[in-house]
Amino acid sequence: MTSRTDIEAVESANTAFYEALEQGAFEGLSDLWVSDDDEDGAAETVSCVHPGWPVLTGRGEVLRSYALIMANTEYIQFFLTDVKVGVHGDTALVSCTENILSGGPAEESGELGPLVGQLVVATNVFRRTSDGWKMWSHHASPVLAETDDEEDTEGGETPA
Repeated sequence: MTSRTDIEAVESANTAFYEALEQGAFEGLSDLWVSDDDEDGAAETVSCVHPGWPVLTGRGEVLRSYALIMANTEYIQFFLTDVKVGVHGDTALVSCTENILSGGPAEESGELGPLVGQLVVATNVFRRTSDGWKMWSHHASPVLAETDDEEDTEGGETPA
């Protein structure tokens, strides 16, 4: 049986992950991932899929991707919905919908460019370590919006 304490700790680690991204806190984000010090060589199997990116494997490659994202993102905010947490032994799975609001490139005046919204579904896998719950894998995929053409097709068939 999963304890409420484990579920709360995983929820807290998941929230900390998104807060670190919003704040551009690379060191804080790094601390949330399984590290080379953790048992079983888990850092070698760390993985991440950003929307539209190939699979990134290994702690170093994954953290480099976040450094690039943070360096090239003026503003980002996550509104998480549909959050579900499951804990099984020393592994936890979080699924959620990321409602993302991000700022475009700065205008010549120095003001933040236009805001862009995106809907993404994510699966975050955590491992219990001696330092608490750490991210082991993050997989995010964009949600495709329906078009009027899809709604107008007969019998629910997708046009060829």
